[in-house]
Amino acid sequence: MNVPEWDDILRLSASDGRISTGERSALRRRLEDAALDERQKAVFRSRAFEAAREVARNVGADGALAWVEDIVKLLDPTEAPSGEDVTEVLFSPGESCAQAIIARFRTCRRNADVCVFTITDDRISNAIADAHRRGVVVRVVTDDEKANDPGSDALRLAGAGVAVRVDDSPYHMHHKFAAFDRGVVISGSYNWTVSAARNNEENLIVSGDRRIVAAYEAEFERLWAKFAGNILSPATA
Repeated sequence: MNVPEWDDILRLSASDGRISTGERSALRRRLEDAALDERQKAVFRSRAFEAAREVARNVGADGALAWVEDIVKLLDPTEAPSGEDVTEVLFSPGESCAQAIIARFRTCRRNADVCVFTITDDRISNAIADAHRRGVVVRVVTDDEKANDPGSDALRLAGAGVAVRVDDSPYHMHHKFAAFDRGVVISGSYNWTVSAARNNEENLIVSGDRRIVAAYEAEFERLWAKFAGNILSPATA
C-alpha cells in the first residue's frame, strides 16, 4: 500500500466519519500485508490526522476523534490514543513546570511529539535524549533561529539521533507543547529554559482530555509535514 492508496481510503472514510466492521477487517488485512515500518506508519498517521479535519467538518469534533482513534489503532494497536485521567495547572518561578516536563519524558513508553520555541534547559534536554535512547519515538519541531542560538540544545539532540525539524519562515515557530503516548499533552507559556524556571512568570497545563490531546497531535502532524524538508543536522548547521 502506498500513500496515494492510503489517501483514497481516508478520503472515502472521511465522507461520513465511519469505519464499518467490514471496512475495518479489510483495512486491517491490507495493513498487515503491507508490513509498514515505523517511518511509513508515521507518514500514514500524519495523513490520518490531516484527514480528521475534514471528518470534523462533516460529523463534528467528537466524531472526528473516534474516527482517528480507529485509524491509529488499525495502524498500530499499541499506539491508539488513550486519554490519561490527569489535569494539572503549574506555575513558575519554581521547579514544578520543569519537573513535570522531565517526569513525562522519564515515564513515556512509546511516543513524544515536541513542538517548542527553544530548548536550553539541559535537564529537559537530557530527559529527551534518555527517552530516545530507550526506544521512545521522539520528534521535535523548533524555531529555526532559536535552534542555532548559544545555549540551544536542539543541535545536541539532533546529534544524538533525535528527529528535529525547524520552520523556514521569517516568523517564529512559537508553540510550547508536547504530547506523550497519544494520551496526555502539556502546553502553556512556559519556555523550556532555565530562566523560565528561575525568573519568569509562566504557566503549564497538563491534560489527558482526549479531545485536547487529539487536537494538539493534529497540529503537530500538520507542522511535522509542513517542515519535512527542514531537518536539523549538526553537519549542515
